[in-house]
Amino acid sequence: MSMQCSNSMLRKARTILALVLVSAVAVLPALGKGKRRNAAGADESLRRETATFDISKIVWPNPPAIARIRFVNLLSGQKIDWADLKVPQKHRQSWMDRLAGTQPDSRLKDIQSKVGFQLIRPFGVAVDSHGNIYTADQGVGAIFIFDSDSGKVELIENGVDAHFARINGLAMDDDDRLFVTDTQLHHVLVFNPKHEQEAVFGAADLVSPCGIAIDTENRFVYVVDTQLDQVLVFDADSYKLLRRIGTSGKNHTLTSPGNFSLPTCVAVDKDGNVYVTDTLNDRVEIFDADGNFISQFGQDGDGPGRFARPKGLAIDCDGHIWVVDEVQSRVQVFDKEGRLLIYFGEEGWYPGQFRAVYDIAFDKKDNEMITSEQWPGRLQVFRYVTDGEAADALARREGGREGTQSKAAGSPSQKGGGQVRAQSSTTP
Repeated sequence: MSMQCSNSMLRKARTILALVLVSAVAVLPALGKGKRRNAAGADESLRRETATFDISKIVWPNPPAIARIRFVNLLSGQKIDWADLKVPQKHRQSWMDRLAGTQPDSRLKDIQSKVGFQLIRPFGVAVDSHGNIYTADQGVGAIFIFDSDSGKVELIENGVDAHFARINGLAMDDDDRLFVTDTQLHHVLVFNPKHEQEAVFGAADLVSPCGIAIDTENRFVYVVDTQLDQVLVFDADSYKLLRRIGTSGKNHTLTSPGNFSLPTCVAVDKDGNVYVTDTLNDRVEIFDADGNFISQFGQDGDGPGRFARPKGLAIDCDGHIWVVDEVQSRVQVFDKEGRLLIYFGEEGWYPGQFRAVYDIAFDKKDNEMITSEQWPGRLQVFRYVTDGEAADALARREGGREGTQSKAAGSPSQKGGGQVRAQSSTTP
């Protein structure tokens, strides 16, 4: 009896097992389809999150006003070949590497060669006569050079082409010689057009050199020393110290016109006038070529025309003063009298938005403004629409409007019930 019961239970167990296997085989394809549907849904979700837009439409002010500033480009470093970074097979590591969480040097070098160098903390910006853009990156310890024609990126590297510690300001003279301030080494380096170092000066006089600008007509080099609260003026050829602007030794407490409290950057216009961002006093001060105080504009605040921490500044071809504000994440443009003309920018990651914006430089060749940002590690390029170009655009618009009105006035009215005047015409 027990034997028959055991055989019966065994047959039932086999039957149940067979049914389970059949069910599993039937369900697996459905699960596969579900996974494929989920994967497809995930891909579709990713596609939906990807946004594209026409950068040519990023302008200030907004239409229908005549555009005066156009977004052009973002620059972040050497080109990355993303396809090359895809590794078909997982690299095998030794148990010691896995335990230590390290990768073999060859693997790291391979990744580095494919990624190249990217901007980390760019500070000063300059542009040469060919439109090539230079920026000093303290995070990388190198000067990045963005070629305007080929798009390639070259570097002046620390330990290879020169010795850098904490590079900051950049300026270019009319012979394409590059001047670089080094805050930690207390001096200015000079490179020839081939990017070879040819001179060093200022170590006996500078404490914390920051922004730098060159008066190519009068042959002056202006160097802002943040800790000294002064602007030092050197001869551009002999590198001899000529004079100082501002009073030092007051522990950044001076607010009187002609003095500074932690100044940052400097610019020179075509008449030799000197513009300095007096950062802690939230203003811009203007001096003549002899160092005499002329005027100032700006005050503390977050409204239009006011500053929180003004840093870089540049002068465009029409003599307008462009000032970047690191705290307010915006760029403001003023005339020579300090009247606000336009401003743009806000905190963010998109084109025309800024995070820790630091410097700005003007490209005379292409009428472009270039800004540097430290947190995203990038440069933004904007096209300045000159006063002449804006006047021509307005004239074309007004001319087209008058032509349209004249045509409408000479055509029969199609609505409104008014009398239609007789029209004469000739047949060719």
